[in-house]
Amino acid sequence: MTTQLRPPDSPAQTRIEIRPAVSRLDRNQFVRLPWQIYRDDPAWAPPLLMERKEFIDPRKHPFYIHGAAVPLIAWRAGRPVGRILVSDDPLFNAHHGDNVGCFGMFESIDDQAVADSLLDAAVNWLAARGRSRIMGPIDYSMNYSCGLLIDGFDTPPRVMMNHNPPYYARLLEAWGLTKAKDLYAWWFTTDNRIEQWRPRVERIVARSGVTVRPLRRNDLTADILRCRDIYNGAWADNWGDVPMTLAEFNHLAKFLMHLAIPELIFIAEAKGRPVGFSMTLPDFNEAARSINGRLFPFGLPIGLIRFYRNLKRIKTGRLLALGVIPEFRRQGIAELLILRTFDYGTKEIGLTGAELSWTLEDNSLINRTIEAVGGHRYKTYRIYQKAIDSGR
Repeated sequence: MTTQLRPPDSPAQTRIEIRPAVSRLDRNQFVRLPWQIYRDDPAWAPPLLMERKEFIDPRKHPFYIHGAAVPLIAWRAGRPVGRILVSDDPLFNAHHGDNVGCFGMFESIDDQAVADSLLDAAVNWLAARGRSRIMGPIDYSMNYSCGLLIDGFDTPPRVMMNHNPPYYARLLEAWGLTKAKDLYAWWFTTDNRIEQWRPRVERIVARSGVTVRPLRRNDLTADILRCRDIYNGAWADNWGDVPMTLAEFNHLAKFLMHLAIPELIFIAEAKGRPVGFSMTLPDFNEAARSINGRLFPFGLPIGLIRFYRNLKRIKTGRLLALGVIPEFRRQGIAELLILRTFDYGTKEIGLTGAELSWTLEDNSLINRTIEAVGGHRYKTYRIYQKAIDSGR
């Protein structure tokens, strides 16, 4: 797959080539490109290289059991200058009665020709598969990292959240992408209004007979399945949602449970029936920053040892899932899950702040709840879309 946009008669017009990252060397180039883009960005948090390589490996990621994707790299004068992951999820289209494909993991130098060539190549791939619309940034589906950061550039990204330079919005919009939906990220500190709500929330939930408990270490497998059932039920009607397959959920749970604290994962039950859950993770990005993404430099576990040592010093977290099945909403359960998370995070492990992310801009019920218990919106992410010309 090659796109030639300009004749190579000047440095500014050097040919841009788009090639799939098929070989091991190409995949390494794909995952390492952000180090070039963000070398002067103090807010950027280097991802774990090993995890990123596995994420785009069809042999290792369960998305490829039902979906298809290809990572593409933009090359100019023998150097990688941009990348994009284009994906097609038949389950999403069947779930929504839609005909859309996605792009994600977008990175580019500040050059419109590079961005255009990447997006053109993504559209060509999707058009060949019969898709009529492109949407993103979305890594496979909205169950994974998604959204382009459009405000809040001066604070670091929390675990599994995106970060990008401000100029990315200009590149995407100049190509013709328009807003589909905004996503909000919220910040909590120990200095908020949460204590003012505690008596009211405890009183409401007590009347409903709902109890909240942490994940049981001795029943972990069953509890993870309960969380998946709640996850797929609570988000079933959300914009952009697609249920996670069992293989996807197990894959994600296996990765997270190596690093998660079970006491920060809560399940709400009504007469023994799971009706809500929340999952909060320590911000692994804090621990990974000093190892620059490398767990095994020179083949030695130097980074791994330092990473696990740093985990004990983490002071922030991310509440990345908070859901209640529809018939049990407006009963204070979401607020109680936040309270229990706040209590354990601040009193037991000493967290001083946490992000709750993300929520849809038009989910007024959950957004009002978060504001009421002391969260303030501090980042906005945008999902873009564009129709695919059927004449391509």
